[in-house]
Amino acid sequence: MHRNPLRQLLASYPIIYPDDKTHLKRVEAFVEKYPRCFERNLAIGHITGSAWIVSPDRLHVLMTHHKKLNRWLQLGGHADGNPDVFTVALREAQEESGLKRIKPLAQQIFDIDVHPIPAASSIFSTAPRRNGQNNHRGYG
Repeated sequence: MHRNPLRQLLASYPIIYPDDKTHLKRVEAFVEKYPRCFERNLAIGHITGSAWIVSPDRLHVLMTHHKKLNRWLQLGGHADGNPDVFTVALREAQEESGLKRIKPLAQQIFDIDVHPIPAASSIFSTAPRRNGQNNHRGYG
């Protein structure tokens, strides 16, 4: 029941780029298979929420440097059991940016991604491994 809002958002996600279909199918299958998909302690992976913060003229974006991954990313993070990915994205954007007032442009999913989480940067260093690789994934 708690996964239904995310299922509805996924069902309405527009396929724009070829990889979108693959990512969408993987996320849908993950959500169906794992009732605890919103929990970060699910060893195989978890749902995250992120947000793009854009300037009023939409010419600039605010990003954050992820120290452990050494990459610039949009603001976002773990759902921590919250099945409302929009609320998760907004909370993470406020926490990471320090902005108190953020005006959402939409509540639909903007982008879907499935990405590996390096064992060295995760509490999931004991996650199942295949070919020496950490199989923990972020779904967001």
